[in-house]
Amino acid sequence: MKRILVFAYGVINYAVFLGTFLYLAGFLGNFVVPKAIDSPAEGPLAVALLVNFSLVAVFGLQHSVMARPTFKRWWTRFVPEPMERSTYVLFTNAALILLYWQWRPMGGTVWYVENPYGQAALYSLFAIGWLIVLVTTFLINHFDLFGLRQVWLYLLGKPYTPLKFKTPGPYRMVRHPLYIGWMIAFWATPTMTVAHLVFAVGMTAYILIAIPFEERNLVEFHGDSYAKYRRNVPKLMPAVFRKSAEMGPAVESST
Repeated sequence: MKRILVFAYGVINYAVFLGTFLYLAGFLGNFVVPKAIDSPAEGPLAVALLVNFSLVAVFGLQHSVMARPTFKRWWTRFVPEPMERSTYVLFTNAALILLYWQWRPMGGTVWYVENPYGQAALYSLFAIGWLIVLVTTFLINHFDLFGLRQVWLYLLGKPYTPLKFKTPGPYRMVRHPLYIGWMIAFWATPTMTVAHLVFAVGMTAYILIAIPFEERNLVEFHGDSYAKYRRNVPKLMPAVFRKSAEMGPAVESST
């Protein structure tokens, strides 16, 4: 019974994540969802700025701190290891839902692209960003990233084994294609409002701050393999014309 409950816990958290993921696309793209990032302005600008930056900071702290090995070692004293990743997903869901619920639209336009071809190009780029995010999670094992592999192995009574180091597809060109996808999704819009800019700047800052901590943990875990990979492969900007070099394997962090 315990194994079944742990498995159900993981599946439910994953299902909720899928909902929050889809909501985020509508939230940033201003479609379908009841309250989007560019809904009519609410309250004083200073208060909205404080609240919105705080919401982004809460997400960033949760998403990064809970992914660090030191925190995991402490956390698994209270949360069974098969449930650790699903619990991380649970808290990520909570941080996103809080952001959607408490977000304060702010009004004001930073840029607006009137040309229909320009709009189509930016919406296409927005969609490409989301596609990159989705595809890269499957390249590095989508089900392990979101805790389903862990609870499935526990249900079967099998021990968890860490994923092998590999460099699938875009990971041979950049070390963090997943983050590239996120940043494209954050910034690609024909209408950049003040609220959207606050979100994009805050999330981009979080990514840039998190990468050094993430890579330090990857070097500690994978040793020379990741150190060599880091020396040979660009962080975020692909070197398109760079000659192929012998590389160690790569992996995207769970951050």
